[in-house]
Amino acid sequence: MTGLRIAILAAGASARMRGRDKLLEEVEGLSLLRLAATRALATGCRVLVTLPVPAPLRAAALGGLAVDLVPVADAGTGMAASFRALARTATGPLLVTLADMPEIDTPALCRLIAAHRAAPDLVLRATASDGTPGQPVLFPARLVPAMAGLTGDTGARALLTGEKVRAVPLPGRAAVTDLDTPEDWAAWRAGRRPEGG
Repeated sequence: MTGLRIAILAAGASARMRGRDKLLEEVEGLSLLRLAATRALATGCRVLVTLPVPAPLRAAALGGLAVDLVPVADAGTGMAASFRALARTATGPLLVTLADMPEIDTPALCRLIAAHRAAPDLVLRATASDGTPGQPVLFPARLVPAMAGLTGDTGARALLTGEKVRAVPLPGRAAVTDLDTPEDWAAWRAGRRPEGG
């Protein structure tokens, strides 16, 4: 997709994991961060990954992958810091996904990309199959410069005000499954265990 990039937000502190880094938890034999990047790269799009400064273990988890690392020196000020860093880096439409969502796979990303081809000027937001709004969100090129003015920890919600947002349903609860705590991880892993496992 000419000009479209996928941005993986991976600059959060993982504060609710009580000493563990959720992005380094193993899923399908890889760290969650590496898995997210691998799935994004499989779309054929250029991939950006925001990281706090410093983040040696997260950077190492991405070793050998053709992703562009976007350092976020002020990551501690909230999620908007990642969007400001992306605004300095990216041009063109931007598909923003969170690194802590293990069910966002390559087909899910491709579904949003296909919807963008059909409606390149609209904001596209993934939803659960029941219509609950979730992530990722695809921002058309015209909104990316406005990310430079975002503040706080609400992400890019302010950019959606007054926009016509088109829902892109994803299977099940993939668009609303994010894992922030050890309990979240335990419950999610238990739910994926095969019958009798």
